[in-house]
Amino acid sequence: MKNSELWTRREKAIPRGVGTMHQRFAAKAKNAELWDVEGNRYIDFATGIAVNNTGHSDPRIVDAVKEQLDNFSHTCFQVNPYESYIELAEKLNEAAPGNSPKKSIFLTTGAEAVENAVKIARVATGRSGIIAFKGGFHGRTMMGMALTGKVAPYKVGFGPFPTDVYHVPFPIAYHGITEEDSLNALDNLFKADIDPARVAAIILEPVQGEGGFYAASPAFMKSLRDTCDQHGILLICDEIQTGFARTGKMFATEYSGVEPDLMTVAKAMAGGFPISAVVGKADVMDAAAPGGLGGTYGGSPLGCVAGLKVMEIIEQDNLCERAVEIGELFKSRLLRLKGNGLNAIGEIRNLGAMIAMELVQDGDADRPDAALTANIVRAAADKGLILLSCGVRGNVIRFLPALTASDDVLNEGLDILEQVFRDQAA
Repeated sequence: MKNSELWTRREKAIPRGVGTMHQRFAAKAKNAELWDVEGNRYIDFATGIAVNNTGHSDPRIVDAVKEQLDNFSHTCFQVNPYESYIELAEKLNEAAPGNSPKKSIFLTTGAEAVENAVKIARVATGRSGIIAFKGGFHGRTMMGMALTGKVAPYKVGFGPFPTDVYHVPFPIAYHGITEEDSLNALDNLFKADIDPARVAAIILEPVQGEGGFYAASPAFMKSLRDTCDQHGILLICDEIQTGFARTGKMFATEYSGVEPDLMTVAKAMAGGFPISAVVGKADVMDAAAPGGLGGTYGGSPLGCVAGLKVMEIIEQDNLCERAVEIGELFKSRLLRLKGNGLNAIGEIRNLGAMIAMELVQDGDADRPDAALTANIVRAAADKGLILLSCGVRGNVIRFLPALTASDDVLNEGLDILEQVFRDQAA
């Protein structure tokens, strides 16, 4: 089977709204490498959009899921519960930032976790307003789109969206938006658009994902926590892309020392098996009445045993420490590339192994180069390297390598990137 043949079938059978970045169909994958149906090998710096932090098909996860399959694949926790759901909740509650007692619910997707976090915040506070940030991404459901601060391609043509959702600028020093600007915008929002006494929650990603890998500083996170405490507002940290050792901590919020009221997780939680969660302070989580939370597939037994194994692997393999090492390796190589006169690289930033390179014209932050970004992603795939782009302006290349990847494989991928960059930026 050829990639081109499958792509023809894909175009006939799948709607165009399901975007696909690479026209290369996966046949198998192991750790940080992937092979397509034609036998071509790729180094994977995308990991299914930050899902395979523990690498593709870790045998420890595979074995755990196989063992569960021999017992049962599904009963629905709300009908016949099972121990792995409870055990995973206990582990997450213990790992979540802060000292307050925690409780967790399990769902299937990140967007579903966000929806439920909003439901919980509203029932716990008796308020309806939700404040999010420009550039943030929180999913493709109706509430997820309302919260998301990026129009194309996520929101075009899909409105109207749920009401009582407001956006303020996210602090991005590279684009001239200071933390003071963001906090002033929040204060002005309270004066002009919504009484803070009607706001249920503020939601943000500690590091914006689709928005371009911009990190909120510990000081900014603490200011938000103070604002929430002052007005009785809940703080929701969306850790869907940042969680499970990606940034060098189990959760990126830990860098700030802030305790969120609610936290959403998914993606890398189970090494590729669909599961997500809302973790929160016990009294907040208990606000919903019995039957108000859940879902048929929520907390799949396959996802639960995989999630338990992922948490074990993160600890056993020291993946938080490894994420820091990988971040330093990438930063060193990318800074060297920038230092060699390639002024198309505007800024390099990372928090652990959540790494980004923003591309601009002639070193000007106000002139994003989305065309060069797309060309590099495309050309890298031709040479055996899978990359992802992101950013509101489409000019950021993001790197999300497996935390289990060897330095040799990472450097091989970076060698390809360097060659492609020189070819495309010349």
